[in-house]
Amino acid sequence: MPNNKRKNRGNKNKEVTMTPSNETDTLIQDYEDDDIEEMQEADLKKLIRTLRSSQKQILELQKSLMDKIENLSRENEILRRNQNETKQLVQQETVIVTEVKNSIDQMKNTIESLTNRIGEAEERISDLKDREQERIQSEQRKEEEIRNLKNIVGNLQDTIKKPNIRVLGVPEGMEREKGLEGFFSEILAENFPGLEKDREILVQEAHRTPNKHDQKRSSPRHIVIKLSTVKHKEKILKCAREKCQITLRGSPIRLTADFSSETLQARREWRDIAQVLRENNCQPRILYPAKLSFVNEGEIKTFHSKQKLKEFVATRPALQKMLKDVLHTETQKHGHQYERR
Repeated sequence: MPNNKRKNRGNKNKEVTMTPSNETDTLIQDYEDDDIEEMQEADLKKLIRTLRSSQKQILELQKSLMDKIENLSRENEILRRNQNETKQLVQQETVIVTEVKNSIDQMKNTIESLTNRIGEAEERISDLKDREQERIQSEQRKEEEIRNLKNIVGNLQDTIKKPNIRVLGVPEGMEREKGLEGFFSEILAENFPGLEKDREILVQEAHRTPNKHDQKRSSPRHIVIKLSTVKHKEKILKCAREKCQITLRGSPIRLTADFSSETLQARREWRDIAQVLRENNCQPRILYPAKLSFVNEGEIKTFHSKQKLKEFVATRPALQKMLKDVLHTETQKHGHQYERR
């Protein structure tokens, strides 16, 4: 019997396919305790080796499984952490998006407020510009009115002064001998004997100007002689221009028309231009009250303002070349005067 059992077990051993996973279970099932006792020592050793090998494989498999479980656990933990971080990031992004939306809303409100303020500022600026324009126009009208009033006053003064003659260069105190009227008669007798006998030439008034003598002033005050008619004044001045040199007791004096300060300034402004025209034989004259007259291309031209003269000179190349420097200087003078104002 034992031999048969060994043969059967041998056959069974041959029939069993040993695999690392089921080898131990198969051997335990095939051998009972009685059979193990009857086994030979070689077979028993073989069985023990097989069991140890299987146990080792099981331990390695178990270790491998534990490693995988540990890796999976770590990965799961990483995933969980990532998930938590993702949630936190999503929450942070949500907060940021909310803050950005709030900031955008605030910016929109601010921009709208600024736009409204800019609109109000533009309206105020426009109103200020309109007021400034109105002020400028008002000032221009006032300046024009002032100029017109000055012209009116100047014309009135010139009308009042039209019969007057100014005598320049008579020393202070000489009038004590025979009075200013007597000195004027002496001037006529010394320089224009024919006029001195004209009984129609009457002196209505004579005085020094200014009324008060300034001791610091080296030149004597002018004498203003008011005649009865303008015709007599023009007659005397014409004779004075023809004679050129007028004297009183041998000392040179001057006879001129009496003008307002504005007219005198206007006449002085023609002086440099008249000098250039005189040097070029254009026969310039400054007419009453402040007009420039000269001969150009055989014709007498008269101008009451420099602007009109400039417009005319622009059409005459020869005259333009002649007056180029003096007109340019006059333009610079007016520019400096405007800057100072």
